Amino acid sequence: MKTLLNCPSIIHDPPHVLQDIIHGHSMPPKHFRLEVDFDGIAWITFDSPKSSANVWNEETLREFNHLLELLEHDTRVRALVLRSAKDRIFIAGADIKAIRHMQHVRVNDLIWLGQAVFDRLARLKIVKVAAIHGACMGGGFEVTLACDWRIASDSDCTKIGLPETQLGILPAWGGSTRLSRLIGLRKALDLITTGKLLKASEAKRKGLVSHVVAPERLETLARRLTREKPKAPRVGFENLFSSIIGHLAKRKAQEKTRGLYPSVTKAVDVVTHAVHGDIEHGLLLERTAVAELIKGRDSSRLIDLFFKREEAGKRPAEGGTALPIHDATVIGAGVMGSGIAHTLASRGVRVLMTDVSNDSLARGLERIHGLVSDATRRRLITKVQARDTLDHISTTHVPVPLNRHHLIIEAATESMSLKKKIFADLAMRVSADTILATNTSALSVSDLAKTVPHPERVIGLHFFNPVHRMPLVEIITLPETSPDVLATVVGFVQKLGKTPVVVKDSPGFLVNRILVPYLMEAVRLHESGIPVKDIDEAMLEFGMPMGPMRLLDEIGLDVAAHVAKTLADAFPDRFPHTDALDKRVAAGHLGKKTGQGFYRYEKGHEVADTTHSDLPRHESIQTNLALLISQEAMRCLKEGIARNADDIDLAMVLGTGYPPFRGGPITFARDTGIIDY
Repeated sequence: MKTLLNCPSIIHDPPHVLQDIIHGHSMPPKHFRLEVDFDGIAWITFDSPKSSANVWNEETLREFNHLLELLEHDTRVRALVLRSAKDRIFIAGADIKAIRHMQHVRVNDLIWLGQAVFDRLARLKIVKVAAIHGACMGGGFEVTLACDWRIASDSDCTKIGLPETQLGILPAWGGSTRLSRLIGLRKALDLITTGKLLKASEAKRKGLVSHVVAPERLETLARRLTREKPKAPRVGFENLFSSIIGHLAKRKAQEKTRGLYPSVTKAVDVVTHAVHGDIEHGLLLERTAVAELIKGRDSSRLIDLFFKREEAGKRPAEGGTALPIHDATVIGAGVMGSGIAHTLASRGVRVLMTDVSNDSLARGLERIHGLVSDATRRRLITKVQARDTLDHISTTHVPVPLNRHHLIIEAATESMSLKKKIFADLAMRVSADTILATNTSALSVSDLAKTVPHPERVIGLHFFNPVHRMPLVEIITLPETSPDVLATVVGFVQKLGKTPVVVKDSPGFLVNRILVPYLMEAVRLHESGIPVKDIDEAMLEFGMPMGPMRLLDEIGLDVAAHVAKTLADAFPDRFPHTDALDKRVAAGHLGKKTGQGFYRYEKGHEVADTTHSDLPRHESIQTNLALLISQEAMRCLKEGIARNADDIDLAMVLGTGYPPFRGGPITFARDTGIIDY
């Protein structure tokens, strides 16, 4: 403790502040309970009142430090067990809400404080066990790294990791320093730079925890381990090659992020250099790096985006009552229908998947089996969860009564006449209060609603492809949509683990409405003579996960042409129709699925002519295309297509991969001044 408190900082020198904070708490703790049992084990239980989560902030760190100070002087205590009283959360990390509004100097003080308190825990000369049940993220995991043992429950709610780089910062309460000493440099770099959250079983395989048991056995195991000494990690040999490993990791990070995410490359530097020397040196590197990162705009945008997503994932719809949905029907067993059925079943919904023939159903089930098998192979789910998912799906190709199913999701081909026919048939087989949803990317939900009685129960549910990976669902409402229907559907989408964004029924809805001008302008640029590779490279350098030309090939040029025509018909003055896509479609060049689009594909990989990089041209392309995205986003905001700018930014990041560090197209426009906000 003295070593850390006396360590000078090159950024901010707060020992006088820390001395006051560390030794200034003598009030009874509100967030912790300390009990010392007959066997000399101190049980510290983290249980913040009036909150579903435990988080680290100045108050909880000071309280925890005070308890550690008591233990240092309590001769009865031979061991410590740290646990949580929350049902689904161990410790969720730092209080990002508080940090979000802190001045930089206050954040630096908080970093110092967390490091000092966790270092005090590490130096306690007793056996320390972290009994993890529930989410253990960021600072929640960093405190366990100061313990001798980390054990975890096998509950689905237990997730372990260090996601700080996803917020534009890095683990700075010892995580960047201690993790590599526990599991080796390569594994530590992978976890920290990607921000992965691991299930307990995977955390054990990677060495983050030593044991995984049922929640009810955690206490017994913790008690046993207080009498055992953990084996020293065998990572020393690997860490001798830190400079080589760090160089390779930095090159990989540069290729993946194109240098657009400073937190990732900074994390590689810190973790690589902190693996050697004493802990204090590593902690200094952490503080220095975070102090630099929090001064940039990237971290504030990423943190803002984090809260937008958190709010959208939890916020109920206003004015209605959400009803639970346990049974649903999916009409259509194609790529989207089977993907939706799989997603629902994986979340415990009983699904009836229907199509016109057994052959169609068989292909749909084959796709679902493939998704489940892949998830099992990658250890994302257990064999039991895989079986349960498949057991929740039944199929039929003949019309059956659907009055016991509260939700029907139509996922047929994008044809208005076909969808109207399906809806008319459904109206005769469902109850009057059954919610009728259509999964459409551009067709009018209002026109569909006119084909059935009680149009107030008709709504749009636009899932994005691939359904199991894409987090966004657009919920398309009509003026007559029932508040209860909206509330039910919003709650249902949230139950699926997706992020709902409510939009009005309008051509292209929100995401496609904003995306199409961008894609069509990219096509126009190519028609003017700019190579597809140059256009794509320019937008990859902007931060898009995929260039517009490659994206068109992935979507399918036939699908893109259909959506573009829908918008051209609705907005002829701003969406002039081009026959560039139509010509390729007529030639059978539909994109990746046919092996030829704007790129040629061989064995699933794109082939394009090599071009010389032209940085000024790339910058011009970026400015042109980014401006179009922001302009259309602003129009959607002014027209009230979405509720607010935050929803538009969130939808574009989650639905298209718009660069998160830029905050979204409206935030980008506001911050750069490219258009009048």
